[in-house]
Amino acid sequence: MTELTHARSAAMPTAARLDLVPVAIFAVFAAAPFLASASGAEGYVLSLLTRVMIFGIAAMALDLILGYGALVSFGHAAFFGIGAYAVGILASHGVEDALVQVPVALAASAFFAAVTGAISLRTKGVYFIMITLAFAQMLYFLASSLAAYGGDDGLTLPARSLVAGSDFLENDYALYGATLACLLGAYILLRAVVASRFGRVLRGTKENITRMEAIGFQPFSFQLTAYVISGMIAGLAGCLLANQAEFVSPAFMTWQRSGELIFMVVLGGLGSLHGAIIGAAAFLLMEEFLPEILHAAGFFLNDDLRWRLTENWQMVFGPILILIVLFARGGIVGLLRRGHHD
Repeated sequence: MTELTHARSAAMPTAARLDLVPVAIFAVFAAAPFLASASGAEGYVLSLLTRVMIFGIAAMALDLILGYGALVSFGHAAFFGIGAYAVGILASHGVEDALVQVPVALAASAFFAAVTGAISLRTKGVYFIMITLAFAQMLYFLASSLAAYGGDDGLTLPARSLVAGSDFLENDYALYGATLACLLGAYILLRAVVASRFGRVLRGTKENITRMEAIGFQPFSFQLTAYVISGMIAGLAGCLLANQAEFVSPAFMTWQRSGELIFMVVLGGLGSLHGAIIGAAAFLLMEEFLPEILHAAGFFLNDDLRWRLTENWQMVFGPILILIVLFARGGIVGLLRRGHHD
């Protein structure tokens, strides 16, 4: 009993320190605008971090079904596209208020998730992966064929969304603050979902779906509900991305984008909502700064080789991500946990 007590008391500070990680993440995001204004590069910093937070929202949405429900969706970028096109199409018809655009995007995302999820969840394993990919590709080709809304070339927004008639989102700081509020709201909501009875059943279906059926639960309804919630939150991220980029394109919903979201979740750590945010930040920041790092690191090469190394930075980026996933079991959050235990 004494040893057990000591083990528990030793584990409590570690758990407490790990609980501070989400607090630290949101504190950094909250402080970033002030640091950006002091640096003189606020436009660039705000744009980059706004994008990081948007993808953090989408990664958390995917983590709900992937990390907690073991549902590998290879078409989650479709909800990104639904949210973005809801903003773009409504704006092109003169409906520019986010108080209309966002509910429409959420409703469309929920409808698409309910219909496709009800079909996809009848399958398992690689079949589920392929059917979610097929539905996303179907939506991608549909968006590409919408000549009235730009087709393959995409659609440029006339302006960012209004909020109750106000154009305050035109200010980069305001958009940043709104995105941060959405990130925090999505995190709190998903954390409540995961900690609830619903979340415990969802995690149970991940561990042993047959056992959950044996004790009287119907995993299908829980998985479908989680899929709909996940799709709606990813749709919200799409609305924000359309406003951040002021542009909507079928490229938002390609299978490559879905793959990137999966990589972000795995990189940060499966089954960890703040890990999904960390994974999104690590992925996008590496993607942003790796070419410059390689250029600086190749000072000993001749100009031609240095240029080739910088131009083909993806050939270095890919192996780095693979090595992190292979040797950092549990992703970045797993590394943090092992560091605390050590």
